[in-house]
Order: sequence, then C-alpha cells, then structure tokens
Amino acid sequence: MTSYEIPTEMRDFADRSVAQARKAFEGFMGAVHKASETVDGATGSVSTNAKDAATKAVGYAEQNVTAAFDLAAKMVHAKDVQEVLKLQTEFVQAQMAAIQTQAKEIGSAVQKAAGISK
Repeated sequence: MTSYEIPTEMRDFADRSVAQARKAFEGFMGAVHKASETVDGATGSVSTNAKDAATKAVGYAEQNVTAAFDLAAKMVHAKDVQEVLKLQTEFVQAQMAAIQTQAKEIGSAVQKAAGISK
C-alpha cells in the first residue's frame, strides 16, 4: 500500500486552523462561565442542586469539545490513513465511555435538583 504524504504547508494550515478554532472555543467558554457566574449571583432562589447539574453539563460539553480539538490536532500529524483510523477509533471508544459516565452523573444531579431520590 502506498502512503500519501500531506504537504507541509497543508499540515501547517490545518495546525493553525485547529489552534484558532480552539482559541475561539476557549473564548466562548470563558463567556459562558462569566454569564453563569452573573446568573448565579442574580438567582438566589435557584437551588444549589440545579446549579450543580447545569455546571456539570457545561463542564462536560467543554471536556467533549476539547477532546475533539485534541483529536483534530493529532490527526493533522498522522503519518497515514491507518494512523488516522486508529486515532478515530480510540477517540470514539474514549468518548463513549466518557458520555456514559457523564450521563449517569448529570442524571443523578438532575434527580437531586428535582428532589427525586433513588
């Protein structure tokens, strides 16, 4: 099987694109956290449990997108299609495990916020 070499200029462009997208996302998440703090200060009546559930959801979304950016950065430097497929497979497996854990924890937090006991 012949390997396909990606031109250096294309890798550099992809690297910069991933870095710029990551920076934009980090700015967005900074705004989300700041807005959340403002809302938390203004909503004294919202239960701590509800705030906890929302905080977990935002945190997990941030983790999941960060994992996708990490994957993109690794893929930019992959040597061949087999490495890309390996990286993608590892990513999907790790994300499936993470999502299962996240769903359980958010479900518990939502039940707690709603006053539902197990």
